[in-house]
Amino acid sequence: MIAIAKADTQPSWCPGCGNYSILKALREVLATGAVDTGKLVLVSGIGQAAKLPHNLPVSVFNGLHGRALPAATGIKIANHELEVAIFSGDGDMYGEGGNHFLHNLRRNIGVKVFVHNNQVYGLTKGQASPTSDFGFVTPIQIHGQKLQPINPLAIAIIEECSFVARSFSGDPEHLKQMMLAAFAHRGGMALVDILQPCVSFNHTNTFKWYKDRVKPIPADHDCRDKMKALELALRWGDEIPIGIFYKGTRKSYESDNEVLANGTLVGNYSHPPAGEKK
Repeated sequence: MIAIAKADTQPSWCPGCGNYSILKALREVLATGAVDTGKLVLVSGIGQAAKLPHNLPVSVFNGLHGRALPAATGIKIANHELEVAIFSGDGDMYGEGGNHFLHNLRRNIGVKVFVHNNQVYGLTKGQASPTSDFGFVTPIQIHGQKLQPINPLAIAIIEECSFVARSFSGDPEHLKQMMLAAFAHRGGMALVDILQPCVSFNHTNTFKWYKDRVKPIPADHDCRDKMKALELALRWGDEIPIGIFYKGTRKSYESDNEVLANGTLVGNYSHPPAGEKK
């Protein structure tokens, strides 16, 4: 069931958590009037990032761990006139939800996906996540993370996601602009990977660590050039690009669907009277 969240709740994040900046940026974006909040549905799974929708007076669906995308897909297909946005963590979206992430890239359903990427599992006390750097030491991975981290932006670009961007919670104006650009996008799925520090469980990728490395993508970057976008997405380490990497030309799933071309499913479908066959 979709519920209306309260606006006066207090987040239970740790002091200094990057989630506060993301929530503030979203509130400022909604205050501009650029998004019709009457048609906005925020969807989340499980994790610290998934708590964000609870703090805004909009329609919210809170699902299972890793299952934000299936719920958002169902909502968007049922009524493609709604603006559907997901707020998820790197574990929730790229780990438990990784298979859904891959296949929604293939479908290109027009949902906005904002991933709070702190490179660690924060809710469950600090295990390595799918984006943790190789060698990252945790209470569980005491000899260091031995798995190669995934690169969600590179994957999205290869699959021709129609909008791919990255921002940093420590640059509120940049984050706000990336959110506005994602909401304005009408070509299909929009992915914004948001780097944010976990002050309690990731003492490697700190606010300063990100601040010293993030660098805006040059203004003359051609967002339509897939190979240049992929080259930027592969940069990680001393320099981490932030901005819009790629804008594709694919049609969204819902705009290229014959059934949905006749209107929303909720508007056109009706149950037959009892005893009658449809």
